[in-house]
Amino acid sequence: MRGVTVIGHPLVQQGLARLRAPRTGLAEFRRTLAQVSVLLVYEAARAFPTRPVRVRTPLALADGRALRHDTVLVPVLRAGLGMLHAALEFFPDARVGFIGLSRDEETLEARRYHLSLAKDLSGCDVVLIDPMLATGGSAVSALEMIFERGAKRVHLVNLLAAPEGVRRVRRAFPKVPIITASIDRKLNKRGYIVPGLGDAGDRLFGA
Repeated sequence: MRGVTVIGHPLVQQGLARLRAPRTGLAEFRRTLAQVSVLLVYEAARAFPTRPVRVRTPLALADGRALRHDTVLVPVLRAGLGMLHAALEFFPDARVGFIGLSRDEETLEARRYHLSLAKDLSGCDVVLIDPMLATGGSAVSALEMIFERGAKRVHLVNLLAAPEGVRRVRRAFPKVPIITASIDRKLNKRGYIVPGLGDAGDRLFGA
């Protein structure tokens, strides 16, 4: 799909297979999600603009590159927390915002219950992280909040995506790149990704 990058790296796909398996326990699920998240966020950062820098090595001056803008990581609560610490390993100086969304099981629409974001995101590269892009309702709501704060450059990083969710995000925000490990077949009547891996939040937190 246009605007979507599916990461076929062997380590990503191996990790995804572990995450799908019902026998994967709590500790292994958390560890594997973190490992896969590092590689997904790495891919998102590929497009970040850089600036030239000069570095003095023990022997001489060398030309180098540094990120041009501050990075802001925004996990969607609660499942996005499972990807946050891995992303912070990659971006240790990043600022962090939080968006809490719950899904109405009748309408499948997202309802906000928490928002903690910097007032001005215009000078930042923002990475929105959430394991599942299902109906797209949570992603679109979160992106609306981020762009309301002036963001210009936003990447959406998901472990899994459904075609319905991808289409909804692309319609609402056609310029936002989506990075995922897989686009699965469809959504079921309850709005779950098929084949998916179940409820990511439940499997992450054991609840």
